[in-house]
Amino acid sequence: MSPSPLQLYVHIPYCIHKCHYCDFNSHVRAQPDWQAYQQALIAELDFWAKQEQFQHRRIHSIFFGGGTPSLAPASLIAEVLAHAQNLFGFEKNIEITLEANPGTVDMQAFQGFYQAGINRLSMGVQSLDHQELQWLERIHNKDEVYQAFDAARSAGFDNINLDLMYGLPQQTLAQWQQSLDTALQFNPEHLSCYQLTVEPHTKLAARHASSPYKLPDDETSLDFFHQTRSSLAQAGYQAYEISNFSKPDKYCRHNDGYWLYHDYIGIGAGASGKWDKQDGGTHRYSNVRTPEKYTAQAIEQGTAINSDESLSLQQAAAEAVWIGLRRKTGVNDLWFQQRFGKSVNVYFQSELAPWLDDKKLTWQQSQVQLTEEGIPLADAIAASVI
Repeated sequence: MSPSPLQLYVHIPYCIHKCHYCDFNSHVRAQPDWQAYQQALIAELDFWAKQEQFQHRRIHSIFFGGGTPSLAPASLIAEVLAHAQNLFGFEKNIEITLEANPGTVDMQAFQGFYQAGINRLSMGVQSLDHQELQWLERIHNKDEVYQAFDAARSAGFDNINLDLMYGLPQQTLAQWQQSLDTALQFNPEHLSCYQLTVEPHTKLAARHASSPYKLPDDETSLDFFHQTRSSLAQAGYQAYEISNFSKPDKYCRHNDGYWLYHDYIGIGAGASGKWDKQDGGTHRYSNVRTPEKYTAQAIEQGTAINSDESLSLQQAAAEAVWIGLRRKTGVNDLWFQQRFGKSVNVYFQSELAPWLDDKKLTWQQSQVQLTEEGIPLADAIAASVI
């Protein structure tokens, strides 16, 4: 079994404000200790570079997520990238993404990130409607989105994603279409469009439990979903994954690597990592989530793992199908046989047969993939193999 491409994820946990719907590992700190956090990230890189499963493997893609990575000084980004390149080496034309909040960056910051080595931006816009932005508790307004996008282009970025969210309380299809149309005027290379989800243990969940918001029912949610796909297809964006749309050859290679079951190192508070084991199973870990605890432990020990687990061959095969079906082209059965020893159909014939019979799944040239009718049922179909 030859190793998969290797990816690196770097988590920056700090935010100016934690939005009520957010369930990511983000923390509000008036003055983050950036110097100590950088030291912790470097210590983790040193640790993982010594581990046998990651030696002699160049990094294929890097993603700075959060939190709000655009709060970090460009010097921290530059140091982490330089250290990673020195330890591992980078593949040619490596993709390096940084998530940015339009309310936390200016021209100088974008120039600093570009010079540090970032070549792809993912901007957390979420909405281009004033009232929706207020309800979402975003710290930016519509004008700041325009300013940030122009500044990013001027700094040299030619690969930009915009995150947008639909299915907000009392939002109409016409309002969502207006946001889409406005976003398309920016001419971004990529769009990520997600439905609002009330995640457990968030402020939104508590508020919704005590005084329910008027959220779209299943039929309306499906209307939002289909309208999004239709509008973006007409505008020339390929739906290469359920919630992600790109211009030709501008898909996010890093995120696609997760769905392709690539190995990845995760550093930073709450980050997780994964690698394939020799027996065909998978090992994964997650770091301590609190920034201060993570920082102290990583500096002292070189690692800050909070939990880890090993998946058996059968469990790893199920996970690979579960996440792989999110891709438009699904799971390549020839790759699957090389990785797991047998065909998808041998592992999961009984689980997938009803979906194939019902034409929610199909086989296309050694690819098992969702049909158009199956895409809205992706979670249910994927769950059947777990």
